[in-house]
Amino acid sequence: MPWPEELSALAARLPERLHLGTSSWSFPGWNGLVWDGEYTESMLARRGLATYAQHPLMRTVSLDRAFYQPLTVAQYAAYAEQVPADFRFVVKAPALVADALVRREDGQGMRANDAFLDPGLAWSAFVEPALQGLGTKAGALVFQLSPLPPALLARMPQCIARLGAMLAALPPLAQLHAQAPDLVIAVEVRNAEWLVAAFAEALRAGGATYCLGGHAKLPPISEQLPVLRALWPGPLVCRWNLHRAHGAYGYEEAKALYLPFDKLVDPDLETRAALARVARATTAAGHHAYLTIGNKAEGSAPLTVAAMARLLAD
Repeated sequence: MPWPEELSALAARLPERLHLGTSSWSFPGWNGLVWDGEYTESMLARRGLATYAQHPLMRTVSLDRAFYQPLTVAQYAAYAEQVPADFRFVVKAPALVADALVRREDGQGMRANDAFLDPGLAWSAFVEPALQGLGTKAGALVFQLSPLPPALLARMPQCIARLGAMLAALPPLAQLHAQAPDLVIAVEVRNAEWLVAAFAEALRAGGATYCLGGHAKLPPISEQLPVLRALWPGPLVCRWNLHRAHGAYGYEEAKALYLPFDKLVDPDLETRAALARVARATTAAGHHAYLTIGNKAEGSAPLTVAAMARLLAD
């Protein structure tokens, strides 16, 4: 579709190392924002990425589907073929290694996952195929650790040590940069108990960074920054998924309120400002900043991306 000149001019004013985008792209309600017609969700899932990647402000996207099933090299390569050379992907690690529980389809935990943070699977089921398929278009590979069961929350030092061992077993980041120069390995959490000094130390030792989590299960972004500061200087990765007003389990409430995701319903100026400050400092220091936004953050991910872009360009 023909993009408004205002968007192209805005994109030209953004830092080169800033990668703004959304969490997935297959939303029919974005007609007029990203699409130029009425399309089904399945049609957009199959063929919408190429159009999405032509949008002047969309320089990344979060491949959330990778969490539910490990993707193959061929699947990653098919995505990479649809986007321009300067586009970078944010990819979630499969639950196979990122969830401490094996869950039913409704999300209810059934039993302990013996493969949780398994170093071999972290490489073979995630990092290696993503690198081979995406190549230079690999941006941030994110281990989003699902909420821990009470038994593990009571043993956080052991969990942190297990995470550190997995990260240390991956090839050094400098070696991975031979395939993907802009690659970042990041860890996102869903329990505030992770956010301690030992966690930051494990990330640093493993060559990883902390992924700021825009989610009501965690403290506000401003209160997560001490972990990121402990790793400074370095890149920024943030996945802003859910407005805090809906609470820790408010996805369905937010979805019902915000559908069809074509307008801003709950602008969160505090979170925008906090992220803009960190993104400015990160890119000014010569590091990449990856920020992906979900529809349930404010009501419409493309409109939040545009609002963030204006904030960062000013």
